[in-house]
Amino acid sequence: DKVIRVVPESERETQILRAAFNRLKVDLWQPSSPFHIVEGTVTDVRVPQNTSRRLLPYLQQANIQYTILISDLQKAVENQTGQRSYRNRRSLSEYNYEVYHSLEEIQDWMYDLNKTHSDLVHMFSVGKSYEGRPLFVLKLGKRSRPYKKAVWMDCGIHAREWIGPAFCQWFVKEALQTYQTDPAMRKMLTHLYFYIMPVFNVDGYHFSWTNDRFWRKTRSKNTRFRCHGVDANRNWKVKWCDEGASFHPCDDTYCGPFPESEPEVKAVAHFLRKHRKQIKAYLSFHAYAQMLLYPYSYKYATIPNFSCVESAAYNAVNALQSAYGIRYRYGPASSTLYVSSGSSMDWAYKNGIPYAFAFELRDTGQFGFLLPETLIKPTCTETMLAVKNITLHLLKKCH
Repeated sequence: DKVIRVVPESERETQILRAAFNRLKVDLWQPSSPFHIVEGTVTDVRVPQNTSRRLLPYLQQANIQYTILISDLQKAVENQTGQRSYRNRRSLSEYNYEVYHSLEEIQDWMYDLNKTHSDLVHMFSVGKSYEGRPLFVLKLGKRSRPYKKAVWMDCGIHAREWIGPAFCQWFVKEALQTYQTDPAMRKMLTHLYFYIMPVFNVDGYHFSWTNDRFWRKTRSKNTRFRCHGVDANRNWKVKWCDEGASFHPCDDTYCGPFPESEPEVKAVAHFLRKHRKQIKAYLSFHAYAQMLLYPYSYKYATIPNFSCVESAAYNAVNALQSAYGIRYRYGPASSTLYVSSGSSMDWAYKNGIPYAFAFELRDTGQFGFLLPETLIKPTCTETMLAVKNITLHLLKKCH
C-alpha cells in the first residue's frame, strides 16, 4: 500500500477525485471525507496495492499531479513501533513515555499511578465501552479545597491517532514529576483538577493494535450492514449528522444511528453534563495537521467569547512554537479545517464549557498517523507548553 497526496487545482480535478475515491475503496487520511475535497484541499490518501495499479495511471491520464508520501506502508508501520521486546517493564519507574503503548499497558499504568500517587491521582471509570471495557479517567490535582474548577482532556477519540494517548500519558507524567519544582505546575494542580482520559475510544484503539492499524471509528456492530463502528467525533448531540458527517454505516465519518448512540460518547457526555459547572476547559487531542482549533466546527460563525478564546489560542501556539519552531495554524475549526457536525468540541462549548479546543498534533503528512516514536518526545514537549499556557490563561480571568 501507498499513501499519496493530491491537491486538486480546479473544479474538474475536484470532481474526478471525489468520484474516484468514492468508487474505489480508498482510506482518506485527510480530509476525513471526499465531501470535504474542494479546490486547493491537501488530500492524503492511503491506496491499497491492487488499487494503486489502477488509480495512479488514471490520475496521470487525467493529468492530475500527485506525490507519494509513503511508498511502502507496511514497512512504515513496522518502522513506527520499532522492537516490541524491550517494553516489558516491571515498574512505573521504568515506564517508557517515548514509545507507543497498547491499551492493556496504558490501563496497567493508570492502575499503578492510582496506587503509588494517591495524594494527587484518583482513577475512576465513567462507564463501559461497546465491547465491555471500562472507560477510565484520571482525576489529577491536589485536594486543597472542596470546590475547584476543572479541565477535561481526552485523547484517542479516533483509534489510529496514536500520538494522542501518548500525549495524555506524557501530561500526567510531567505533572507528577514537576509538581514539586515548577511553580506553574504547582499552581495548576493546586487551583484546578484535571480529568484526563488517555484513551476515549478503547475498543477502536485496541483494534488498531491487533487488527487494523488504520482503524478510526468505535467498534459497535451495525445490524443491516456488515460495517463496524461510528465516528465518535460525529456522534454528539450538536447539529448531529448535518454537514461533514455521513449517514452511511460504512463511511469513516458515520454519525451513528442517533446522537450518543455510542456508549463511550454517552458516558463522557453524561459525566461532562454532570460537572458542567465545574469544568471550564475541554481539550481534545487528535492527529494530524498541526492545528489548534476552537468552535464552531458545524458553522461559520463567531463564538460569543471569541476574543478570550482567540487570544488563548494565539498565545498557546506561540508557546508551542518556542520549543522547536513548529508552526501551528489556529482558528475556528470550520474555517481552519472544515465544517463538521456532531463534534465533541462543539458539544462541550454548547454545554457551557467556555474554553473548548481540539488539537491536531504533528505532523503535516510526512508520516501522518505513523508518527515515529522518536518524535513522541518533541511533540509532547511542545504540546505541553501550549496546554500549560491555556490552563494558566484560564486562571487569569480573561475580559
